[in-house]
Amino acid sequence: MRIKHALLGGVLLFCAGSLWAQKSEKVIFDFKSPQQTIHSFGASDCWRTQYIGCDWPLEKREQIADLLFCSDFDEWGNPKGIGLSLWRFNIGSGSHEAGDSSGISSDWRRTECFLDKEGDWNWDKQKGQRWMLQAARDRGVRYALGFSITAPYFMSKNGMARSSEKTPYANLREECYDDYAAFMAEVCSRLDLDYISPINEPQWEWNVPRQEGMQATNEECSRLIHCLDTELSKRKAKAKIVFGEAADIRYLFRDGTNKPLRDNQLAEMFAQNGKYSIAGLSSVAPIVSGHSYWSTWPIDTLIDTRKQLKHAMDTTLPETYSYWQTEYCPMEKNADNPLGGGGRDLGMNTALYIARIIHHDLTVVNAASWQSWTAFSEWNYKDGLIFVDDGFLSSGASKGDEKMIETCKTDGAFRTSKALWALGNFSFFVRPGMVRLAESSSTSVTNEVERASKVMSSAYFDAQTKQIVVVLINYSSENLPVEVGFHSLPKGYHAEHYKVYETSSRSDLQYKGMVGSKLTVPVRSVVTLVSAE
Repeated sequence: MRIKHALLGGVLLFCAGSLWAQKSEKVIFDFKSPQQTIHSFGASDCWRTQYIGCDWPLEKREQIADLLFCSDFDEWGNPKGIGLSLWRFNIGSGSHEAGDSSGISSDWRRTECFLDKEGDWNWDKQKGQRWMLQAARDRGVRYALGFSITAPYFMSKNGMARSSEKTPYANLREECYDDYAAFMAEVCSRLDLDYISPINEPQWEWNVPRQEGMQATNEECSRLIHCLDTELSKRKAKAKIVFGEAADIRYLFRDGTNKPLRDNQLAEMFAQNGKYSIAGLSSVAPIVSGHSYWSTWPIDTLIDTRKQLKHAMDTTLPETYSYWQTEYCPMEKNADNPLGGGGRDLGMNTALYIARIIHHDLTVVNAASWQSWTAFSEWNYKDGLIFVDDGFLSSGASKGDEKMIETCKTDGAFRTSKALWALGNFSFFVRPGMVRLAESSSTSVTNEVERASKVMSSAYFDAQTKQIVVVLINYSSENLPVEVGFHSLPKGYHAEHYKVYETSSRSDLQYKGMVGSKLTVPVRSVVTLVSAE
């Protein structure tokens, strides 16, 4: 339960005491070194929204939507939700209508399709997803992105929503490229989507029944995107194509990997002179997207792979291109995440693990958008922000819990995670259009790997409101003193006093009162500072 007395527990955060006898970590940001403009923070509706957004009691749906999308404060000054600014809408393939023949074993991972195999449209489909999309818009979410995981099953080679063999080639009939593109373009127009991502993780083979998917070579991706560009232009649709969704960011810039024909995408697809270039198409946004899976450990890999991606983009593409991280949940097994994706964790361990990745995606590769994988999960897994169950099995479902899963189609309990609130330390306060500032210097800890286990810091400013936001992540097991400063602070900005919001074992993005430029960041926490006059 969130504490409603704003100043409770604030003494540790603000009173320096003997801690300031130690040498504090001083971080300085430079207004003469602006970095990327922030576009958004988001999450996806896969796949549970089809039930939660449709058949759950309206009161619970509204509460859940508030948690994800609300950007208001309660009477005590606490954020009511995490204020996402982008929502990902999964454009279904019809695996729900196809049933068992779709090749997808679980009802929870099947999707309805607006188009049927006879060519008839039914815009009443995907009711749960459409409800949640509208709930997001009603609460001020600025952007909607549609993403397709696979072609409608009746356009595929094998009549399924996944591949049935291990091949690099798309499970899409040769004569259906135009039809698939027209389908996506029509959905974009009908739902008034801002962006369309036509292909998701084309590097994987998707030949098992766990979920929908479609692999594709770079040549096939390019062909489909050219078709989609034509169809969007025909409709004068506002949606822009966002491509990449690379299963591992290294596939964007490395050649000769274990996924031939599907790697080296920056050079082959994004570059103007690429073999399968999509540069210059009017509907293609100057955006490269990728997923942070499998590149987060050890810490030097987390840092180095992002430096390599940044270098590859800087040397291959015009500076007008930006990078979006469009899908992540923890799956790697390592010392900081011993169970990998397994084991539902509503606590700070997973929250901090994710926060560290958000930080490095924003500060190393200059991500302009950061999007979590799925907003909801019924499983005993780390793939959600809000977790659902029957109110008794709080750990979530495992194999054999099919009865509980069936119950949750129409109602259930929902549980917030610390990962939700830690994402909110960014998404609620770092709004679209804000600009990140480079960190010009820091004291005591200069080694990047060491800092990733202590205090990580990033700062952002709003040129219109003159507001400054600083996000501090304390990964360590001790309270750490920090001093925040700025070089070349422009007139009209204030950096002496801050409102403080904390996510920790004791707090869920809770308002903690006011503090100056010196503070102690609590053990294992994420803290956001918002400038105040």
